[in-house]
Amino acid sequence: MNVRRSMAVAWPAFLLAGVLEMLVFALVDPGQLHWHGQALEWSRAAVYTVSFFVFWAVIAVAGALTAVLVAPAEDQPQV
Repeated sequence: MNVRRSMAVAWPAFLLAGVLEMLVFALVDPGQLHWHGQALEWSRAAVYTVSFFVFWAVIAVAGALTAVLVAPAEDQPQV
């Protein structure tokens, strides 16, 4: 994937991750999160940061798969 195509995936994923972050944390209090029955001992900023990057990564992977699937056959990597 070239830089232009990578940015065509990364930029919309970044914007959508921001929107998803706002929607999720409008309903979820990061101070009340639990992991395997234990209270999550992270600061609110840490929860916001990690969740943003997880959202961004998941959305970017979905966008990259879409870009690969819609690319012309001559642009596909040979396996």
